[in-house]
Amino acid sequence: MILDKFAPIEKDPLEMDDLPNPEPGPEDILIRIDFCGVCHTDLHTVEGELPEVKLPIIPGHQVVGRVAKLGEKAFRFKEGDRVGVAWLFSADETCSYCLRGSENLCPNARFTGYHENGGYAEYIVIPERFAYNIPEIFEDEEAAPLLCAGIIGYRALRLSEIDPGQRLGLIGFGASAHVAIQVAVNWGCEVYVFSRSEEHRSLAEKLGAVWTGTTRDDPPEKMDSIVNFTPAGPTVLQGMRMLDRGGTQALAGIYMSPIPEMDYVEYIYHERTLRSVANASRKDGEELLKIAAEIPIRTTTQTFPLEKANRVLRLLKDSKIDGAAVLKIRA
Repeated sequence: MILDKFAPIEKDPLEMDDLPNPEPGPEDILIRIDFCGVCHTDLHTVEGELPEVKLPIIPGHQVVGRVAKLGEKAFRFKEGDRVGVAWLFSADETCSYCLRGSENLCPNARFTGYHENGGYAEYIVIPERFAYNIPEIFEDEEAAPLLCAGIIGYRALRLSEIDPGQRLGLIGFGASAHVAIQVAVNWGCEVYVFSRSEEHRSLAEKLGAVWTGTTRDDPPEKMDSIVNFTPAGPTVLQGMRMLDRGGTQALAGIYMSPIPEMDYVEYIYHERTLRSVANASRKDGEELLKIAAEIPIRTTTQTFPLEKANRVLRLLKDSKIDGAAVLKIRA
């Protein structure tokens, strides 16, 4: 499913086409894709809300498949191994950001389904160093959402500075939040979930939320940390209003509409912190997959055939996916 021109998802901009199978370079692997998770970033990509998107592009960056072919200098995997591909496709590994362990900030980083063709397809090529081993405990469709929703949710938790046993607010409860809550509950946190969707609030309660409501509701306690998964700027102010003194709100999305002007004393004073979460590193991915297998995290998924990608993104836009959507690449 390929995007040639940005357009609202209601116009079905993704089109099915036949392309030659990609060939791996010397240090690459060719992966035969079985499942690909569907992410809000895919929606922002298709609708032209993000800069620097390469067109035409095949979206998708939560890939689970099997190694089909090795480059001549690729020795990390063998043919037939199950592997995963996430958002970070590559980094230069030589810049100051990479050398200090912040490859997610590398100015020469390339991202899957954004700069490089992604997982809404039968095959993908990626540098072998940036592929992941998938823990055996997970079925393919269970693993797919972990590769972005899980990884970015885990990084957002860390950057929110939440400590075990503290009160955590999650604003928005889609694919990423429904993984993050399982990590936070495992850490002994009290989790409060804010969502417009009654179905999403019900899922949050099943996964251990101690309280659910909308951002218009006042929770019974102030939050020590908040992770905001929504792309709606006004929710940032609502989050800051619910944050306790010294607390941090981490914005987990790659895109957000304008944040309204905020009063310094009401929203920021008393050493409250507001910060963004930009991409994720391989270390984040490796740690998340290890933790996910230990808990173990269980992803709630809805599976669709590849040719329904436009419809799935419309459902995602309308908050009608319960948990995470996953595309099954082959019938």
